[in-house]
Amino acid sequence: MRRTADNARAEPTTAHAEDPRPRRGRAVAHALARAAERWVTVSRHKLSAGEVGSLPVLLVLAAVWITFQSLNQSFLSPRNLSNLSVEVAGTGLIAVGIVFVLLIGELDLSVGSISGLAAAVFAVLNVDNGVPEWLAAIIGVLAGTAAGTIQGFSFARTRVPAFVVTLAGLLTWNGFMLSILGTSGTVNLDENGLVAKLTSYYFTNDGAAYGLAAIAATIVFLVHYQDRRRRKTVGMPHRSLGGIAARTGALAVIAFTGAYLLNRFQGLPLALLIFLAVVAGLDIVLRHTHYGRQVYAVGGSVEAARRASLSVTRVQTSVLAISGTMAAIGGLFLASRITSVSQSSGSGVLLLNAIAAAVIGGASLFGGRGTTWSAALGMLIIQSIASGMALTDTPAAVQFVITGGVLFAAVLIDSLSRRSQKAHGRA
Repeated sequence: MRRTADNARAEPTTAHAEDPRPRRGRAVAHALARAAERWVTVSRHKLSAGEVGSLPVLLVLAAVWITFQSLNQSFLSPRNLSNLSVEVAGTGLIAVGIVFVLLIGELDLSVGSISGLAAAVFAVLNVDNGVPEWLAAIIGVLAGTAAGTIQGFSFARTRVPAFVVTLAGLLTWNGFMLSILGTSGTVNLDENGLVAKLTSYYFTNDGAAYGLAAIAATIVFLVHYQDRRRRKTVGMPHRSLGGIAARTGALAVIAFTGAYLLNRFQGLPLALLIFLAVVAGLDIVLRHTHYGRQVYAVGGSVEAARRASLSVTRVQTSVLAISGTMAAIGGLFLASRITSVSQSSGSGVLLLNAIAAAVIGGASLFGGRGTTWSAALGMLIIQSIASGMALTDTPAAVQFVITGGVLFAAVLIDSLSRRSQKAHGRA
């Protein structure tokens, strides 16, 4: 009896001493499993409704990187990734402007010529006429803004299709560029000048790249958290805190890995910092301001926007003005990369790459869908293909074929997605 009593007294002590951490671990694992199951269910529902999101783009990017890394181990080296991050800036900025035009269901064919015009204005003012670089750069960008505004106003007032107006602009602005450059044809820029440093300057302190990664993760968390709180207040569907934390954590891993790789070469490129700042800033304008909602509304239905008393003319004009401005800024970055401006500036495949980047990244040709990050992702895919081809000594013809195939697949997915959305009453 005494032994039994002792055992009885010992049992509570054993239960009390049990480590609670295994239970907590099982609870966390169960919660993660439920979150993953919920994510799969929601993703299936969105895919069936035609809302593919950025999943196809990320899969294509992963496939491109895996393929070229298996063919050449230098593809994902710090040096190549750093060069890649600088190369996407110029054409990527132009593609960001294209996204604005695609959102209203139109197309701007003049961005290549406008980029060359802006670069020519800057070069002639600065090199030939001694105007300070900062002032010449501002005038060059304003020239692009003026060109885009003229085209936008013409399109909005006459209701002639934008691609026709901008096709005329392509020829007109190219003629202006040739006239400005004159008989010399080529203007060399100061390799140590302000514009040249746009693509040649690096923040060599490791803290710059890691700081950018931390700031990016923090901003993403705060934006999603504020959106969740606002939706929860009005009783709308909203993301869970676990989902927000998972998204932020995934972004943080990618950002800090990128920062580590950049620091292993020369540090954070100024071109990448400016590009990401512009993309993020314009994304906020599109998705979190009244003006951005107007752009999406016009892209969804021009007639419905007019009936809602929106100034369609103002929106259409401003969108083409933004496209011209971004083309001018991109032109300065492209001139910075080669430290010269010539009669071939803004020509070649620049226009095609800018449009392809926006479409491949997820911006719809039918209007009303896409973000500035679409241009960034699409440009990353195109430039990754170009970089991989260069490393593997693949003929340029194959690069065009592959890029064309990816573009066709993106348009096909866009078309099938829109058809599915119409079937579900979402378009």
